[in-house]
Amino acid sequence: MKDQEIEVKFYIADLPALEAKLKRLNARLVQSRTHEVNLRFDTADEALKRSFQVLRLRQDKAARMTYKGPSQYQEGARLRQEIEFEVSDFEAARRLLEALGYQVSMMYEKYRAAYELDGVEITLDEMPYGNFAELEGPDTKALRIVNEKLGLDWETRAPESYTTLFDRLRETMGLTFSDLSFENFGHLDVSPAALNLRPADSTLE
Repeated sequence: MKDQEIEVKFYIADLPALEAKLKRLNARLVQSRTHEVNLRFDTADEALKRSFQVLRLRQDKAARMTYKGPSQYQEGARLRQEIEFEVSDFEAARRLLEALGYQVSMMYEKYRAAYELDGVEITLDEMPYGNFAELEGPDTKALRIVNEKLGLDWETRAPESYTTLFDRLRETMGLTFSDLSFENFGHLDVSPAALNLRPADSTLE
């Protein structure tokens, strides 16, 4: 289906080891390690968040605007509508959204590298609270085949988004800041248990 993403996400204890395995499997490098900044927009009453929708403006090597619809789950993978396109001017896009009545509800950042293997994109994400791998492909079968090649534990997948995981940490750790930044997490030690997750690569060879 057009404008649809099917993905799974895993907490990774040893990201360099996973990247080394991707290289041994001759995965194709799609994007070298890149810093990205994301601005999530919402109305003053958080209408988008309450309806499980996302409106995002991202800056990495290009500027992109993204809409994501509510999630569904299909055979253990997350399925949702996604509409994404490049914009020529990040700041102009921000002003447009603000003129329409949206405001920045949070900023979050990460470092991301991306590979492609057997029609599946594998992104290696360094988040302020830990490292993750996301697999995105045409269907759950393709995801599971590549996941098996990588040696990750399918049962440890994380169903929540990065921002939902952040909301959990804010509640359990009593965090008062609203931006998911490396600066804010610089003095914090966040264990996978605090995220209610287990590393998927504990048996990675």
